[in-house]
Amino acid sequence: MKNKVYSGIDKILCGTASDKLTDGCMVLEGGAFRGVYTEGVLDYLMKQDINMQCTIGVSAGALNAANYVAGQIGRSARTNLTYRHNNDYVGLGAIKKNDGIIGFDFLYGDLDKIDPLDKTRLFDPSRKLVAVVTNLQNGKTEYMDRDNCGDFFQAIRASASMPFVSKPVYIDDIPYLDGACSCKTPYKWALENGYEKIIIIKTREDSYRKPPEKPETAKLCRAVYHNFPEFAESLSKSNTIYNDECDEIEKLKKEGRVFVISPSKPVDVGKLEPDMEKLGELYFFGVEDAKRNIEELKRYLEK
Repeated sequence: MKNKVYSGIDKILCGTASDKLTDGCMVLEGGAFRGVYTEGVLDYLMKQDINMQCTIGVSAGALNAANYVAGQIGRSARTNLTYRHNNDYVGLGAIKKNDGIIGFDFLYGDLDKIDPLDKTRLFDPSRKLVAVVTNLQNGKTEYMDRDNCGDFFQAIRASASMPFVSKPVYIDDIPYLDGACSCKTPYKWALENGYEKIIIIKTREDSYRKPPEKPETAKLCRAVYHNFPEFAESLSKSNTIYNDECDEIEKLKKEGRVFVISPSKPVDVGKLEPDMEKLGELYFFGVEDAKRNIEELKRYLEK
């Protein structure tokens, strides 16, 4: 029987990030449990006192963003590498309680009693946190922060609610789902908001591109979301959106406009990967990639 908890859980980086803030924006891609890579990168960066003043995340990136802004080194990884097989977090319990594959009641309820989220630091006004969501009514990307959203945890929940396996999350009577349905990597928001230093953490290697959408994909999207035709249209083109974003990120990276940390080799981990040892290896892969990039990253931030 495979381990239900990662065997190296006691080796996960831990601690509290310093209060030092760096001007700029941290941009976190989604990728479901591939986001464990991001967790390794972020934990190492926090150990190196790299705490960006602004953080924007989409889908799993929004979940990781909250722990990064809260400065809790290791908390994201401890959650995924300990509770992946807890049905209230991922599975039938989550579906019954939260109408989706991820159990947000567990994340922000039961888990908070075991490993509390530092809400004081999370909501510190000196730090900006943005969650990316997709509006089902018009299919467009929206950016929610603590100023424009009364219940920011609902925004995080919406951002990480995967299509097809989750019911919409309502905020101010508007239905939302996963931000990645319309925006895979929210670097454009950082550019448009004038950030000079932008760090992008991806969960796929730089050369990775998604296959072209099949006609069946558009049919499925229209069938499932027939009440939201504009959302179905955005969702059916999500692979193209991702590939276009990757092309532009590559260009911005070459120009020195953004700094990208991405897997140095292909990631063989599924969206809902059940193998705890693979997930643990992915975490430390993120740590090692961050180490390899740290000196160059520091030079970029000091320019």
